[in-house]
Amino acid sequence: MKTIQEAVERTIRKTPFIEEALNEKLINVSSLARIILPDVSKLLQKEVKVGAVMMAINRLSPASELRIRKNIRKFTLALGDFIVRSDLSDYTFKNTNSLLKQIARILNKAAESNDYFITVSQGIFETNIVISESLQSYVEEFFKEERMINSVQNLASITIKLPKENLEQSGIYYFILKQLAWADIPLQEVISTTNEMTIVVKEEDINQTFAILMDMKSK
Repeated sequence: MKTIQEAVERTIRKTPFIEEALNEKLINVSSLARIILPDVSKLLQKEVKVGAVMMAINRLSPASELRIRKNIRKFTLALGDFIVRSDLSDYTFKNTNSLLKQIARILNKAAESNDYFITVSQGIFETNIVISESLQSYVEEFFKEERMINSVQNLASITIKLPKENLEQSGIYYFILKQLAWADIPLQEVISTTNEMTIVVKEEDINQTFAILMDMKSK
């Protein structure tokens, strides 16, 4: 049977933003206790007093999170170069038997110049292509028989070169994306390989995105 402490921890840790703000003393404990009281009572299947929830919140140990955050801070200092690309377009197509043939055609076209930018991410039901706007006419030609789900123009990207230790450190993507979420920057795409992470945003947001990431790296 769950205790009040366990129920409070489970409820708060479903929302990492709340947990971090609580550790930074940015949230009023009494107000938070009243907000999560219904969820705690539901988990325990009984009525719980606000005072008991407040005590449980105050007993939360930030040690684990602080350890992870310290490691991530150290990790961000080792981030490599940021590579910015502009004039990008984003296309999403429904997966079909013929789609791979068209992807091969656009990849061959993109290979003709080092100035072209292209990434292809295939999901279970759809495939996403981020590409230089200079290749837009070829996309329209090659994929004209395919079902386009969505397209967005006037985008830019920042590619972050990650240290090889990124595979061993938890919370890296959360830490980076959290900075952008708090700045209310909508992400068009997030693309990753083993040692790279590419964030695609609207061109109007690229300067702010770059500034945030550089500030994160310098702290």
